[in-house]
Amino acid sequence: MFCVSTSGRAKRPYHHGDLHQALVQAAGAVLDERGPRGLTLREAARRAGVSHAAPYRHFADRSALLAAVALEGFGRLGGELRAAAPGGGRAVAQAYVRFALAEPQRFRLMFSGASGVNDGAPLRKAMRDTADAFADAFTALAEPRETQRAAWAAWALVHGLSQLMLDGHIGPPASGEIAKERFVDDVLAAVRFTLRARAAGPIP
Repeated sequence: MFCVSTSGRAKRPYHHGDLHQALVQAAGAVLDERGPRGLTLREAARRAGVSHAAPYRHFADRSALLAAVALEGFGRLGGELRAAAPGGGRAVAQAYVRFALAEPQRFRLMFSGASGVNDGAPLRKAMRDTADAFADAFTALAEPRETQRAAWAAWALVHGLSQLMLDGHIGPPASGEIAKERFVDDVLAAVRFTLRARAAGPIP
């Protein structure tokens, strides 16, 4: 249980080990509703049911809280990419776009660099891990010297596709999740995503 600072109500003790995650989850809910600009430490504290001062025990400022939300997003994205990895590069690409469409505000935050959110070492490592997930998907398809470039090309493709769909610039003519899945699959197939990565050519 968490303490509540509302006047006229008795404070209840919270568990220190839970407060960090409770604030990140509350911040994620605010982010989904209001976007990064609407996320404040005060609002996260209110949603978590703690005093306005409580977040400062874990986060130096708003940017630190944003970074924590972004880092959690990378953890969730990484889990989905690893789960899709047995299906190969195309499955990994589909999982990436699926995550972006399901978590639009978090996805934008993760890659926005807003308020220095991507300046920390943990987030830079999370970025590298995302790139590695694409590289791993191409290990069996590309020559060793070509794997990394194929991974970068794949990441650039699916990230751009995700952004364009989120911004409403492209998308399926019909609505619904099935239509989106088919549209993504058609786009990936159209650029020969399933061909051997070595088709990109040798690295100079």
